[in-house]
Amino acid sequence: MDIKNQNNPNVQRRILFCHGTGCVSGKAEDIREATEKALAAEGITDVKVDFTGCHGFCQQGPIAVVEPEGFFYCLLKVSDVPDIVKNHFRDGQPVERLFYKEPVTHKPIPYYKDIPFYKLQDRIILSHCGNINPEKIEDYLAVGGYEAAKKAILQMTPEQIIDEVKKSGLRGRGGSGFSTGQKWEFVRKTPGTEKYVICNVAFMDRSMAEGDPHAVIEGMMIGAFAMGAGKGFIFYRSEKPITIIRFRKAIESARTAGLLGKNIFGSGFDFDIELREGAEAFVCGEETALIASIEGKRGTPRPRPPFPAISGLWGKPTNINNLKSYAFVPYIINKGAKWFSETGTVGSKGTAVFALTGQIQNAGLIEVPMGTPLSNIIYDIGGGIPKGKRFKAVLSGGPSGGCIPASFLNLKVDYETLKSVGAMMGSGELVVMDEDSCMVDVARFFLSFMMNESCGKCISCREGTCKMYETLIKITRGQGTMEDLAILEELAVTVTAASICGLGQTAPNPVLSTIRHFRDEYEAHILDKKCPSVACSNMFAAPCSHTCPAGLDVYGYVSLIKEGRFEEAYRVIMQKMPFPLSVGRVCPAPCQKKCRRSGIEEAIAIRQLKRFAADYAYANGLEYKPEMKPARNEKVAVIGAGPAGLSAAWDLVISGY
Repeated sequence: MDIKNQNNPNVQRRILFCHGTGCVSGKAEDIREATEKALAAEGITDVKVDFTGCHGFCQQGPIAVVEPEGFFYCLLKVSDVPDIVKNHFRDGQPVERLFYKEPVTHKPIPYYKDIPFYKLQDRIILSHCGNINPEKIEDYLAVGGYEAAKKAILQMTPEQIIDEVKKSGLRGRGGSGFSTGQKWEFVRKTPGTEKYVICNVAFMDRSMAEGDPHAVIEGMMIGAFAMGAGKGFIFYRSEKPITIIRFRKAIESARTAGLLGKNIFGSGFDFDIELREGAEAFVCGEETALIASIEGKRGTPRPRPPFPAISGLWGKPTNINNLKSYAFVPYIINKGAKWFSETGTVGSKGTAVFALTGQIQNAGLIEVPMGTPLSNIIYDIGGGIPKGKRFKAVLSGGPSGGCIPASFLNLKVDYETLKSVGAMMGSGELVVMDEDSCMVDVARFFLSFMMNESCGKCISCREGTCKMYETLIKITRGQGTMEDLAILEELAVTVTAASICGLGQTAPNPVLSTIRHFRDEYEAHILDKKCPSVACSNMFAAPCSHTCPAGLDVYGYVSLIKEGRFEEAYRVIMQKMPFPLSVGRVCPAPCQKKCRRSGIEEAIAIRQLKRFAADYAYANGLEYKPEMKPARNEKVAVIGAGPAGLSAAWDLVISGY
């Protein structure tokens, strides 16, 4: 494959390295610096080396895109740099081994635009991520940055701006899904000369913030002008160092360019933004707790009303929106409410940004139209489930979201539809789970997070989540009762109803949704003392034995065969399995699917080892005479004479029937 523009002096050649959190953790900065040195050593001076924010495809990082063709290199290491520089830039031959490989066929895909992960998205607020340097305001201005703010401030009235946002149908992307335009209107109509706007940066928003911080600033400017606010705050948790750096540089460069501060665009409008760091507390995503944190108080929520639009930061009218909500605003002002509302569903307009993660081939940050079916997201964009496993469920809405089972795979993702199945949009997390996920343990895991993040103000939340967690621990250890399950449901409903803030009101969601859709798994843990997914390790000694329908000591006979003790292995098998010759050939071997060795390499061939032991016994004339229990008078009929029926008859005969 030759590069078309290799010798064209009129075309700027560039290699852009992703410098999002994921790629930076993979040594992307070292790779970029090594590339600059290698290009200089080869005397190649017509290639510009730069970096961008998060590309979104975090699973394939570190990532580099070569322009103008759009070659996509992934999973890079410093040792790959010589091949890129010599083969690609010097000799005009792209490095095929560094291309993205399609998960099923492993076919290399050279171009960024052809990779399904990107091709099937509808990128609006992610359109600049991976294409501009987020630390250079010139890059943002070159793609039309701050034109929407200029238009809004100089050509529109505050009422016109709010009306346009309302007509667009934009709803808050932070969790509640409340109309953004209505929130702005509340603040606008509240009397007062001192008002504030706040941008809440959720954990999953860091990639957007790292890739296009100026879009957020511009959205806040437009909102502040519309609501009559003179000061804005960007509130973030302290676990986002790159986000902080990008925002700080963006604010400084905007001030230098006269886009923040006094008399913006010569309009008489004054507005500035301050960064505020909060504690690493999930509860500070709730509006009143967030406000308390900015004020220097402990981040605990307060009852509402009054709502922040009436009495918020320091008692002044305040608007709080998620980062993504603000980022959409410049596009709405530039292209119009009609353009935005044409995408999505009747009640959920525009696109949604999701952090797609979990047991998925293509994990990363994606943007799709509201109403996109889950199947399209998981299988077309996400590439399906690794290792041929079956899709089991997806958690939507983060740790306080709900689990959606495989039976709803064609569910359309929007606010109302997710709510109807016990899930939520949240700030946009989708955690995919395969057949090995135990839904009881999933509920326990997410509830433990919510329990620890409770501020402790409400007794219902503080004590209720603890009691729920203790009950789930009992069930996952095989110690639960059906009464515990009833108590768990009752507690979940009570905590939801009695908590004053969104954390407590949504904390039971993973529990309620898993009981609703996966009640059989709870009952298996309680009644059968079995974990069907073989995930609750307190309930078994070895996953293979726990999975075996006949209850064979799989670990025992495999270990004996390994030591060459074939006869002993055969006798271990015969204790539970009277027909190892046939079963060793036809068993579907669920034990192999749960073999822990498969996490390192291939699973141990358990069924073949069973067959080997049986063949050895047959060849050597070995017999097995079980210890018979005293005869009983009762008679039992076994229906079905297949391996299962015969095994049942075998156990009954040994037991004296």
